[in-house]
Parts: sequence; structure tokens; C-alpha cells
Amino acid sequence: MRNVGVREISRKTGFSPATVSNALNRKRGVNKETAAIILRAARELGYDRSNHITHINFVQARKTGEILDEGTFHMGVIKGVERAAREHDLSIIFTNMELGDRQEAAREAREIVNDSSSAVVLLGTEMAEEDYDLFRGAKSPFVVVDGWSDHLFFECIVTSNENSALRAVSYLIKMGHREIGYIAGSYRIKNFPLRERGYRRAMREANLPVNPNFRVEVGTTVNTAYESMKAWLATNPVLPTAFFVENDIMALGCMRAMTERGIKIPEDVSVLGFDDLSFASISNPPLTTMRVPNGEMGELAVKTIVDRMRSPRDYTSVVHLSTTFVERQSVLRLV
Repeated sequence: MRNVGVREISRKTGFSPATVSNALNRKRGVNKETAAIILRAARELGYDRSNHITHINFVQARKTGEILDEGTFHMGVIKGVERAAREHDLSIIFTNMELGDRQEAAREAREIVNDSSSAVVLLGTEMAEEDYDLFRGAKSPFVVVDGWSDHLFFECIVTSNENSALRAVSYLIKMGHREIGYIAGSYRIKNFPLRERGYRRAMREANLPVNPNFRVEVGTTVNTAYESMKAWLATNPVLPTAFFVENDIMALGCMRAMTERGIKIPEDVSVLGFDDLSFASISNPPLTTMRVPNGEMGELAVKTIVDRMRSPRDYTSVVHLSTTFVERQSVLRLV
């Protein structure tokens, strides 16, 4: 059967896409005569129910909450999913999965992967490699956003972490910085080691040493990052001229600790973040950072699902989206 959508049936019958969708999914609220007309038209057009989904299940996999709970990244992804879902006449439901309860997470995952009426957009920000095994053998269309598995083949949409960090640190070098520190999160999501690799690569390509004394590990919430940086500063360390920080949340906490210590930003230490969360433009000073296209990631996830249903293929892909450099006032030019 050829691929036929709700809109084509709507045009043939004169009923709204919402009415057509409700009739095709046997929902209440559509009278029998209308439903009969719609179902007859669907058969005549070659509509194949087995090749259609009715909704997107946005699954937010939460392991500790140390990354997701403080940031607004996932809200941008959700808005993108919602926009694209509306374009394709798909409704959206939300599932919050607590990965810390392995038994309950496994039960929820089984229900999700066996639901042939839904496609899945899985937010993988906090997921570790072993967590992806819960979704092995998914029968529904399935896309991971901000995460990936090294051992299982899923459609994935991720940030270009290493190259983005390389670009960020290269900017600091072009601004005249030679002693560049690295602020790392104590909770190591899969994105962070790639960003650190980009930092080290930039330093290596510029023939600059990576000073281990300038690597500071902090908590991944605003408050824990603040407390960690405050404790480090209390040891009266020698400071680099700039820090690259793994994300904006940690940057905000560290900037607060440095300011309280009397360290001026960017006059004494420059700071460059990653994500461009909503507060980055109003921090003091406004934070130079790398903007992640979170809304576009959500939109692309839905479009990927629709495309794969229309044109099935026997391979998967990992799509890397570039970041956008956002220059503000937290970096000082030294040369």
C-alpha cells in the first residue's frame, strides 16, 4: 500500500484532520456515519493502519537529576518536538522514567518499546551506556536526542561536543589566553568527556600545555558548583587567565564563587560556557558560550521518525548538530 496521511484523507472527505485522526483511531466523539465515510475513504486511498502512529511519546530518562533538574535544555527540546508533532498531526504524551529504580524502569521500557501506536523520542542526556539496553529491540519508531549508545544502533541526534569545545577554546587562544583551565562536572554524563577532549585538542594544536592544577571538578548544579569552586579557591590556588566550563549551569555557580572571592570577571579570569541557557545573557557579566540548538534537535527527531516511516531503511545514523558561538562580556582580550 502506498503511504497515505491524515491530511490526504481530510481533503478527500472534507472533514478536519482532527476528526479524521479520531475516526481512524476509533476514538469517541465521532458519529458512526462520519466515521464510516472516513474509514471508507481511507481504504480507497490505500491507508495502511500498520504503518501509521498516532502520537509521540517523549521519554525523559532521569538518572540523578543533577543535569536535567537545573537546566532548561530539555524544555527547548520539548518545544521543538511539539512544533514538529503539530505539523504532522501527531499528539504528544510525556513519560518520566527514573533510571535509578532499575526494576520499574525496565517495566516502563517494555511498555514503551512494545507500543506500536507511538513513536518514541528519548532524551538521553543523563543516560549511561548500560541504560540503553532497556530499549533493545524497540518495535516503535525510536530516536534518541542528546545521547547515544556505543553498542546498540539507534537513530540519534546529538551535539557536536568535541568540535564545539575545540572552537570555544580556540577562541580563548585567539583572544591571547595561554593558561586556560578546565572546569569539569563531578557527574560525568557522556557529553562531558567529549568536550574535555575538544579542550585538550585545542591546547595541543596551539602547542600549549595542559596544566593539571587548572582542572577543577565541581558539582553539576548551581549550588554544588558554587560550593566546590568556593572550596577550591579557599586553597589560594594560582589561577589561569581563563576557564572553559562544561556547561552554563556550572559556569554560573563558579562565577558566583569567584566574584565573592574578589576575583573580577573577565578582568582577572575569563569564563566561557556551553549550552546558552536562558540565564546566560543576564548573568553578571553576560556569559560567552556555545549555543546548542535544542529546539531544532526536537524538531529533527520528529522529522526523522516521519521520514523513516515513509522510507524504511536497514541502517541507522547519528546526526551531529553544530553549536553557535555567542560572544558576550565574560572573556577579556589579552592581545
